[in-house]
Amino acid sequence: MRKSARVWRLILLAPVIAALALLLGLLVSHLAAASYDGRIYESVADTPARRVAIVFGAGLWPSGRPSDVLADRVATAVALYQAGKVERLLMTGDNRFIEYNEPQRMKEYAMALGVPEEAIVLDYAGRRTYDSCYRAQYIFEVSEATLVTQAYHLPRALLTCSRLGVDSVGVVADQRTYTRIAWFRLREVPATLLAWWQVNVTRPEPVLGEKLPIFD
Repeated sequence: MRKSARVWRLILLAPVIAALALLLGLLVSHLAAASYDGRIYESVADTPARRVAIVFGAGLWPSGRPSDVLADRVATAVALYQAGKVERLLMTGDNRFIEYNEPQRMKEYAMALGVPEEAIVLDYAGRRTYDSCYRAQYIFEVSEATLVTQAYHLPRALLTCSRLGVDSVGVVADQRTYTRIAWFRLREVPATLLAWWQVNVTRPEPVLGEKLPIFD
């Protein structure tokens, strides 16, 4: 009976816990958006110059072609480079599997748009935003950067990189309407809560390695 009572108590509490977690996630997301709003730029022309742009991975189609979200991030980074706003593009994405190589595809797309190979740096272990920011500071010794991603993702990216030691501004990479934008925005709520917890409490160590400073 006691075990059964505990089970029922947990079942009854589960919706309450979920609701509280949702409210906390919404609060953290709102605070992150408000805190970093002044560091977000809508156009390349208005974005202040930083030596490095961090370009976050966003998935590949089964064919290996960059997703629409990723293609727009790379194109925006290319525009920054061509406008003289940055000197290097740090392409950070997932390469856990031989057949899935986000950074390489990002590099190829950027080169097709006119960026020379020597201006592109690849981070093959940027499996999530936290890892990308951590490795940018620790492995590539980036102390300040322009973050290139969509508007829905910028507050979390700025929160994460800034708290991990990369003085950051962000440029909006939205160049079209995305079919899954409602899902992306919804996903940001728990993702931002997790990011806050990781940068302020747990500080997990991602995959690391030898230091590879972008600039000597």
